[in-house]
Amino acid sequence: MSEQFLHDGPADAPATILLAHGAGAPMDSASMNAAAMTLGAAGLRVARFEFSYMAARRTGEGRKPPPRAEKLMGEYLAAVEELAATGPLIIGGKSMGGRVASMVADELFAKGAIAGLVCLGYPFHPPDKPAQLRTKHLEGLKTPALICQGTRDEFGTRNEVADYSLSDNIEILWLEDGDHDLKPRKTISGFSTADHLKTMADAVAAFAARIVC
Repeated sequence: MSEQFLHDGPADAPATILLAHGAGAPMDSASMNAAAMTLGAAGLRVARFEFSYMAARRTGEGRKPPPRAEKLMGEYLAAVEELAATGPLIIGGKSMGGRVASMVADELFAKGAIAGLVCLGYPFHPPDKPAQLRTKHLEGLKTPALICQGTRDEFGTRNEVADYSLSDNIEILWLEDGDHDLKPRKTISGFSTADHLKTMADAVAAFAARIVC
């Protein structure tokens, strides 16, 4: 794991949101930059980090494929440990990053290390493979969680997710016509990407205010 964090938002924010990237794009991708900047503008402190396979792509070691999500849990826990002294912490990420965060959340929540979980575009299943669900651990999740999902996300549409058995501790913010990056088609939905990002950030800020003591 890279030791470098990218920070956005006020240093004296009431909570820090730790975000990990998705499987194929780095922590400073266009979608991650836009999400972090909008969260920061909503008054939250954001810290982004990269898993080691992604960081290696910056050093000329080749395009390493992402390992299985289970293999990244230790790196996520290490990132949480590095930020332990920053105050109230909410973990999460984009797509795979959010999935990994969700897999370590209950362990961290049980010992008071985090206040909650935020996932931006959760990969409920691989595209075009709706039967390969990644939801078993979400059925009994004890950590307060907010999933921000586009209604036409190919990793889990609103109609698909409606049939899943998910913990009552999980809230879902549905963004009309949003794709996996929460981007809508403005001519169809009437919303812009900036509209959805602001709605997401306001929802995350409200969620943080509820769960951070």
